[in-house]
Amino acid sequence: MSEVILEDVSVSFDGVPALRDVSLSVSDGEFFTLVGPSGCGKTTTLRTVAGFEEPDTGTVEIGGVDVAGVPPEDRNVGIVFQNYALFPHMSVRENVAYGLRYRDPPGDVDDDERVDNLLELVDMAGMGERDPEELSGGQQQRIALARALAPGPEVLLLDEPLSALDARLRERLRVVIRDLQQELGITTIYVTHDQAEALAISDRVAVMHDGRVEQIGRPEAIYREPASRFVAEFVGDNNLLEGAVVSTDPPQVRLAGGGDEQATTIAVDSLPSENERVTLSIRPEDVRLGDASAPITLSATVDTVEFLGDAYRVHCRWDDQSVLVKYTGDAAPEGTVTLGIDPETVTVVGGEGS
Repeated sequence: MSEVILEDVSVSFDGVPALRDVSLSVSDGEFFTLVGPSGCGKTTTLRTVAGFEEPDTGTVEIGGVDVAGVPPEDRNVGIVFQNYALFPHMSVRENVAYGLRYRDPPGDVDDDERVDNLLELVDMAGMGERDPEELSGGQQQRIALARALAPGPEVLLLDEPLSALDARLRERLRVVIRDLQQELGITTIYVTHDQAEALAISDRVAVMHDGRVEQIGRPEAIYREPASRFVAEFVGDNNLLEGAVVSTDPPQVRLAGGGDEQATTIAVDSLPSENERVTLSIRPEDVRLGDASAPITLSATVDTVEFLGDAYRVHCRWDDQSVLVKYTGDAAPEGTVTLGIDPETVTVVGGEGS
């Protein structure tokens, strides 16, 4: 078993909190991603699992063992850093074999066979004698991954391994990483600031903010059911509209600024108790442009339109509020338009003061 558990972990630097009572668990064989803006604590969390940082309070367990005081080299984790940290004076083969200086390879194979197997696994067979500087960024990333996997670690830690690559290469290599992880069945914790990357490759995602975990869940739940205003704003495009509670049984919210109260009253699944004002989350693809038959309709004016290739990104103005719409029609909309909203696509993400 290679489950990773953090319980009430806090870390500070010179008295400044970096992690605040972080608790999470990563299941054996799971691909778990930490995502959030710079300074949110995701890399500190990873470094704490690796043993490069010691928590002020709380515990870290790997495979059911409390690793307090255990140095990084004895935690049986493989790490891929943002800059790859390949040794320039070593060949590709020597870089991959470096971790085997301190630990025998898994299985009944010698070091050379282990290196050959890993180079083939990361699609770099035949390149063992090259120097790292002869490789592209994507190839260097693959070698760093092979080096981390060489000793057969229980846990793989990846700290923004694709951030230095261009967008198209990142998309290709994130699939490579996910495929390798599934083939090996290795417990993996992945750090990124890229929300799309996190949603695309993860079994579960933890969204972090200001040293805390805001929400943990499957990618679909993080996107469709954000637990806080921060998650709603950070993960993907979103419309956040203010509303006033007009009923709690059944729960109903009237959009703020709506002149026609009946037309802008939305039935929602639940409401924070005793909140008079709430924030509603509505994804752009759930706002149907031109749908006058929708349960909720808004009359809006098109401000600007962006052509994305497969759709238009339409910025509309309704009652002095901006409403973003993803529109897949054949031509760019203009002028006054009707925006249709289905209440089932609306999520309440916070009340007054949240």
